[in-house]
Amino acid sequence: MADFPSTETVVKTAGTYARDLLERVLSTFLQSFIAGVVVTQPLDASMWYAAAVGGGGAVLALLKGLVARWRDVTNSASLARGV
Repeated sequence: MADFPSTETVVKTAGTYARDLLERVLSTFLQSFIAGVVVTQPLDASMWYAAAVGGGGAVLALLKGLVARWRDVTNSASLARGV
């Protein structure tokens, strides 16, 4: 008979992964947005372009985190092994 983890363990693991992924996505958005503002100001471009760049970066971070989870079942959204 297979030994499956308890429901509590699965929920905690999913919660840890979700917090990790959310932190990565939000930090990527903020970093991309700030970088976009720094670039758009001297070029006289719209702040909406900066927001779009930030959103694009956040979407890519989300996809990377989901791929990391799919590739290796861990509590992390990192692609590094053993994290």
